[in-house]
Amino acid sequence: MTAILSISSPFKRLLDYYRDGEYFRLLGRFALPIALQYLLSASLNMASAVMIGQLGETAVAAVGLANQVWFLMNLVVFGVVSGAAMFVAQLWGKGDIAGIRRVLGLTVKLGLGAALLFWALATFWPAGVLRLYTADPAVIEQGASFLRIVSWSYGLYALSASYYASLRATGNVRLPLVVSSAALALNVGFAYPLIFGFAPLGLPALGSDGAALATLIARLLECLTVLALVYRDPTAPSAASLHDLLDVDLGFMARVLKPVLPVIANETLWSFGITTYNAIYGRIGTQAVAAINIIGTIEQVAFVLFFGLGQATAILIGHQIGAGEPEKAYRYGGRSLGLQGSGALLMGGLAWLFAGNLFQVYKVSPEVIESARAILVVMALGFWVKACNHVIIIGILRSGGDTRFSLVLDGLVIWLVGVPAAAAGAFLFRLPVQWVYALTLSEEIVKFTVGLWRYFSRRWINDLTETVRVDIA
Repeated sequence: MTAILSISSPFKRLLDYYRDGEYFRLLGRFALPIALQYLLSASLNMASAVMIGQLGETAVAAVGLANQVWFLMNLVVFGVVSGAAMFVAQLWGKGDIAGIRRVLGLTVKLGLGAALLFWALATFWPAGVLRLYTADPAVIEQGASFLRIVSWSYGLYALSASYYASLRATGNVRLPLVVSSAALALNVGFAYPLIFGFAPLGLPALGSDGAALATLIARLLECLTVLALVYRDPTAPSAASLHDLLDVDLGFMARVLKPVLPVIANETLWSFGITTYNAIYGRIGTQAVAAINIIGTIEQVAFVLFFGLGQATAILIGHQIGAGEPEKAYRYGGRSLGLQGSGALLMGGLAWLFAGNLFQVYKVSPEVIESARAILVVMALGFWVKACNHVIIIGILRSGGDTRFSLVLDGLVIWLVGVPAAAAGAFLFRLPVQWVYALTLSEEIVKFTVGLWRYFSRRWINDLTETVRVDIA
C-alpha cells in the first residue's frame, strides 16, 4: 500500500501542477490560432516544394539554397520583431498604448533596414551569394534568377511581420492568422500556373522563376491587406501614427534597443550558423542538399503546434510580468515546457512512422530518397530537444527580458559546438549527410541542459516596462 501511495504521489503532484483552468484557457486562445497559422503556412510551403520537386533535384537544390538568403533575412527580422514583442506584451499588461505604438514604429524602421540589406545582396550579387553554398553551375544559375525576383518581396514581408508581432503581443491573433493564411493560399494558387504555364491565359511555363513571382504578388497583397485592416480602427493599439513610424528619438531608441539588440544578434548568429550547416551540406553534394530540403519541409509541418505553444507562452509570460505577477509567469513557463517536451516526443514518433510516405511525390533520384529516409530517422529522434529549446529560448527567457543570456545560449553555442562538429563530420571524417545532420544536434543537447538550469534559477524574469515608462516620463 505504501509503495502504491509513493508512486501515485508524483502523479498527483503533476496533476495538481497542471490543474489551472486560466492557464489552459489563455494558452488555447493564443496557441491554437498561431499554430493553425503555422500549419497553413507549412502545408502550403510543402505544396510549393512539391511543385518545385516536379522540376527535378537541381531545381529543388537551387530554390532551397536561394531561400537561404530569405532564411537569413527572415530570422534577422524575427529577431527585431520578437525583441520588440517582449516589450509590447509587457506594455499591454500595463495598458500603455502610447508605448506600444512607439515600439512598433521602431520595429518597422529596423525591419525595413534589415530587408533592404538582404534585398541588395539578392539583387546585385545573387550568384556570388550562392557560390558560398555550392559549386554546381546549374544550381547557381537557377538560384540566382529566382533570387532576383523574390528579393523584391523582402521589404513587404518585414512590414507585415512588424504589424503581426504587435497584433499577437496585444492578444489579436486572428487577424495575422486570416491574412497570412489567405496570402499563402494565393501564393500556391499563383505558383502552379506560373511554374508550369497556363495556355488559356497565355501564361508560359516559368519554372522556378514562376514560384518567385507568385511569392512577390502574394506578399504585396498581404502587406496592403494587413495595413488596411489595422488602420480601419484608429484606436487599435497597433494603429501607430505616421509620427510614431517616422520619429527618430535617440533616447527612446537606446533604451529599447539595449535588451532588443541581443535578440537581433542572437537571431543573426544563429541564422548564419544554420546557413553554414546548409553550406556544409552543399559541399557534400547537390543530392545531399535536395534530401535536406525535403526533410526540412516535413519538419516544418511537424513543428507547427510547438511553434504555436512557444509563441503563446511568450505572450502569456510577457503579460504576467507586465501585470506584476512574476510567480505566475514562472509557473506558466514550466507548464509549457512540460507540454512541449511530451508533445514533441509523440510527434517525433508519428513523423518517423508516417512522413516517409511523402517521398514518392518528389521526382528525384533514388539516392536522394535513401538519404532523406535516413535523415528522417535522425530528425524524429532529436525532435523533442528542438521543441524544448524553442519554448525555453523564445517562450521563456526572451519574453522575460533575459536576452543577453539567450544570445550566449542560442547565438554562440551553435558556433562553439554545432558548426565545428558538422564541419568535422563532413570534411575530416567524410561522413554521409545523415550523420553530419545528426552531429548538428550536439548544440541542441547543450542548449537544453543549460537552458533548463537557467529556467529554474528564475534570473530570467525582468520587468521591461519600466525602461519605456522612464523614457516617456
